[in-house]
Amino acid sequence: MSEETLTDKPSVTLVRRLNATPAQVYAAWTRPEQIVKWWGPAGADMQHAVVDVRVGGTYRIGFRNPDGQENEASGVYREVVPDRRLVFTWTWRATPERNSLVTVAIEPVDGGCELTFTHAQLFDESVAASHRDGWTGALDKLEALVEGSLAG
Repeated sequence: MSEETLTDKPSVTLVRRLNATPAQVYAAWTRPEQIVKWWGPAGADMQHAVVDVRVGGTYRIGFRNPDGQENEASGVYREVVPDRRLVFTWTWRATPERNSLVTVAIEPVDGGCELTFTHAQLFDESVAASHRDGWTGALDKLEALVEGSLAG
């Protein structure tokens, strides 16, 4: 597949300003005990999170949708910069031939940090729309987790 083909595929970018430190947000993306508290779309029930956060390390995260459908995504970490950046491949168990790429960038700002989330190289526009909905719900839960942790 050519580079041009990859960049022509749809992507989703979501930006959140969070009242949490970059370290808190990074921990929520990299610690299984925190991942299971927020990952997945709104209403999803987390099943498991297994992560080996290092370049070349893998992850496997599973959840059940409110309709009972079980989902599992897995991939390989390509870039790991503690408290600042994660880049990892993304493959659904149900469609292993479709690989995409997730980038999580965390920038410190006054009063917290800015999270820029990008899921690139998605299969088509309908898949991108579905991922936008799913990630929006997940990031809502992530925001509640990291901002709630400041009070507790």
